[in-house]
Amino acid sequence: MSRLVFSLQIMGEITDVKSIGVFDSGVGGLTVAAAIKKILPNEKIIYLGDLLHLPYGSKSEEAILEFTTAAVDFLTGQDIKILVIACNTSTSVALEYVRSMVEIPVIGVINPGAERAIKVTNTKRVGVIGTRRTIESGAYRREIESFDRDVKVFQKATPILVPLIEEGWKDHPVMDQVLKEYLGEFKDIEVDTVVLGCTHYPLIKDKIKRIMGSASVIDSAETTAERVKEVLASSGNLSNNKPDVDYLIYLTDYTKSFEELAEVIIGRGTKKIEIVSLKYNRGKIEYNLM
Repeated sequence: MSRLVFSLQIMGEITDVKSIGVFDSGVGGLTVAAAIKKILPNEKIIYLGDLLHLPYGSKSEEAILEFTTAAVDFLTGQDIKILVIACNTSTSVALEYVRSMVEIPVIGVINPGAERAIKVTNTKRVGVIGTRRTIESGAYRREIESFDRDVKVFQKATPILVPLIEEGWKDHPVMDQVLKEYLGEFKDIEVDTVVLGCTHYPLIKDKIKRIMGSASVIDSAETTAERVKEVLASSGNLSNNKPDVDYLIYLTDYTKSFEELAEVIIGRGTKKIEIVSLKYNRGKIEYNLM
């Protein structure tokens, strides 16, 4: 196979700068990439979406570690200055392991959202929605309670949402029905803050807000982007020049739904598509440029 690249060209000076690496099991992490680009327009983002192995939420911990390790190896080989694990499942399972692997800063999506939830809740009743694996890991509960043990955390696995979003049904009446069913429990117990524990969910944030009324909705893409900016600014690694491209997006497999959702999330057309090759070296997965 050849490599798979989305290259969104921009106008302006072309410079050779280190990039921000972003990894997810699919398309959802592009919401994080887009949020980073919105507040850091001079940064180049290199994205790896492991579509070949999605969804991670239904995989074993051993498989998630292996897939994540291969993705990290690939991205750190692309001269990045910071790595963002834009996958709640990988963050909950592999964040600390990844940090032990690399010398650059590594940002997960769970801690920033948990910290924001603590800051905005008034009643100390926080709800979290996410994939089954993320919810079962208890990662959000642990993070939120690490900030304030008096906060009551109510978790809800919402496994149908990602397939509906990737099917292009985010505006379908079925989505509204499913959300009302999932979120009805949160309304009944009067949570005042809902954390979107999956990077697909910012795509349906407005629907969730309408259903939850006055409750605050925490967008993990936005909070993660803000953390990336803080880390790069504190280390003096923000780029001051326009990059040669906005995004380089590598995929381990291609689906039409990814391309369609990518255009919605990023808001610009795709220039070029190629595929990252999958190889096995002594039984371990490796992703390689052809």
